[in-house]
Amino acid sequence: MTDAAAALEPGRQIETLDELTEEQAGAVLALIEDAARTDGTTAVSEQGRLRLRGGPREGVRHLLLTEGGRLAGYGQLEDTDPVEAPAAELLVHPSLRGRGHGRALGSALLAASGKRLRVWAHGGKPAARHLAQVLGLTLFRELRQLRRPLGPDADPLPLAALPPGTTVRTFVPGADDAAWLAVNAAAFAHHPEQGSLRQRDLDDRIAQPWFDPAGFFLAERDGELVGFHWTKVHREERLGEVYVVGVRPGAQGGGLGKALTATGLRHLAAQGLPTAMLYVDADNPAALAVYEGLGFTTHEVDLMYRTES
Repeated sequence: MTDAAAALEPGRQIETLDELTEEQAGAVLALIEDAARTDGTTAVSEQGRLRLRGGPREGVRHLLLTEGGRLAGYGQLEDTDPVEAPAAELLVHPSLRGRGHGRALGSALLAASGKRLRVWAHGGKPAARHLAQVLGLTLFRELRQLRRPLGPDADPLPLAALPPGTTVRTFVPGADDAAWLAVNAAAFAHHPEQGSLRQRDLDDRIAQPWFDPAGFFLAERDGELVGFHWTKVHREERLGEVYVVGVRPGAQGGGLGKALTATGLRHLAAQGLPTAMLYVDADNPAALAVYEGLGFTTHEVDLMYRTES
């Protein structure tokens, strides 16, 4: 289903779609890559990029902004959280900025959300901060990207000292899906993005070229899954990522999270990667303390803005 918006000014048009064709998805991905080369950061998250293909997604809409028939900007609106306002990401091609396209996309997203909106500004660039101000949005979330060297000259990694009775093995696709989804949901019940992952989301990631079950560690106790550390390798950037670490409620507090993090970092270092990275919310002092204790420091910051409640 499509909903073609009236042209906002001569030559500019915004079209709202429930799904993209393969050609449209390819054009949006090319736009994202062009902008990332200029900005040094990706304007649309991994989850947002995965939603570009594979048919319609519940609660997801795509906004294509064209100028003279050329794709100039893209916005994505995701409205699945039963409590939080719809979340959005947007970008404009670097060569077509300064023409009001960002404001037009932001205004369209505000209208589509019923003026109840959260918007990511990845990298926290000055232009994104200005756009948020123009749209009347206020800052309410800060997501930090931390990095740590892994090379031979880096500080030594800690030993992975597991709590008594706990063992670690690697993920088996198909066999471990349901158990992992259940623990992930419990561990991140407070987290609107990570805690809402479903089988389709897991399948999307397993299908990606970067997926490697040898870097997906599961901790078990008495035959039950109690925690995990899923690592990810960015080959082109030669970065290893602490993709997600989770511990089931009730199994926290015994050092399992730190041990799982160390297990994954040692795995990444063994592959010859010079640097590790991870994301953590700035308002999570306990997690920040653990990661800073492991030698991580802030590399860049993603900001989320929202309409006033």
